Amino acid sequence: MHAEVKGPSVYGLVAEYETSDALVRATNKVYDAGYREIDAYAPFPVHGLPEALGFEDPRLQWMIFGGGLTGATVGFMFQWWVSASAYAHNVGGRPLLSWPAFIPVTFECTILFSALTAVFGMLALNKLPEPYHPIFDTPNFEQASQGSYFLAVEAVDPKFIEEDVRALLEDSGAINVSVVKQEEPEW
Repeated sequence: MHAEVKGPSVYGLVAEYETSDALVRATNKVYDAGYREIDAYAPFPVHGLPEALGFEDPRLQWMIFGGGLTGATVGFMFQWWVSASAYAHNVGGRPLLSWPAFIPVTFECTILFSALTAVFGMLALNKLPEPYHPIFDTPNFEQASQGSYFLAVEAVDPKFIEEDVRALLEDSGAINVSVVKQEEPEW
């Protein structure tokens, strides 16, 4: 019995644009046409692009909120444990749980845990680091960090028909539309 040999499959189509405004207009056009498995690449944050992509993901916000609450709780409880249990000393007749003195450390722990959650949560949700992705094979894609703007429509989108997507991207003002191949895993 012979194993079936498969060639690379299509990852999607990628269009290149000259300006960020052209990218946002094209993204709106593609989204309005009903495509949802789309992504955009730009060298800097582009105003209006997340909305054009239909990007609404509150997970990171809730993760940061949870990290902040955890930091506040850890900071406060650590100080309470130290002053009331581990090293209980009655200084000047103050109660062992003198919470006004705990506010600065509690605040700083809230900020620290929130910031660390934001960094590591962003890395996890973006699936980073990612040493290779099929989009990297797009012609001229190395310019995505220097001044070019790209819009990708992935082949996993239920509406994806290569000819239709190509026509839509070309009509949206793309200066170049490329097919991106995806290698099949060999297992």
